[in-house]
Amino acid sequence: MSHASRGARRTLPFANAGARALALAGASLLAMPALAQDANLARNLAATCANCHGTNGNARGDMKPLAGMPADKMLAMLADFRSGNQPATIMHQISKGYTEEQVKLVAAYFAAQKPAAK
Repeated sequence: MSHASRGARRTLPFANAGARALALAGASLLAMPALAQDANLARNLAATCANCHGTNGNARGDMKPLAGMPADKMLAMLADFRSGNQPATIMHQISKGYTEEQVKLVAAYFAAQKPAAK
């Protein structure tokens, strides 16, 4: 083995040290309880509902408003969508895209919103 090839092999670990450090830092961040630490996570998750249910759950037209709905009622409705007990056009698919913890955050967020005046 030539001296040049041995030297190249020795520098590879040093060349990748930054990438390894970055990967370890990223892994440690993923291991943190991010859901509990992000104060805006519930709002951000609930924002995906705005297309149909309106900003902050204040729907317009025939869509069901979510603002002010008790969290336990919303959780029961979402469970029915997930299980297929409640017919839907899209909610059965959307509701399956969230973890249980995320669904609880969204339900609590909408429960805390003030319903729009009618």
